Amino acid sequence: MSYIAFDTPEGEDFLKAITKLRTPEEVGEFLSDMFTPAETRSFISRWKAAQMLYEGVPYVEIQKLTGLSSATVARVSQALQFGTGGYKKVLDRLFRQPAKRAPK
Repeated sequence: MSYIAFDTPEGEDFLKAITKLRTPEEVGEFLSDMFTPAETRSFISRWKAAQMLYEGVPYVEIQKLTGLSSATVARVSQALQFGTGGYKKVLDRLFRQPAKRAPK
């Protein structure tokens, strides 16, 4: 595994635990138990910033709407452009329509 924060047996165990969750409700319950309300709000704001960057929204607008600092928006942008591909993979799956098949 090449994801520095998860490149330990404990990190891999955490990732495996997440894969056992089956519904958005289960994920919400798990993350609510794991993180403080402030941490959760921070993660949600970063996720919103990633969505907005993906849609081409300017940094200044993202800052206004999310309350994130310019440095945090820039970090999310860097991760989206040059990170492991996690943001992009999920955003593509959520927002891109599957290619339509040509009629037979």
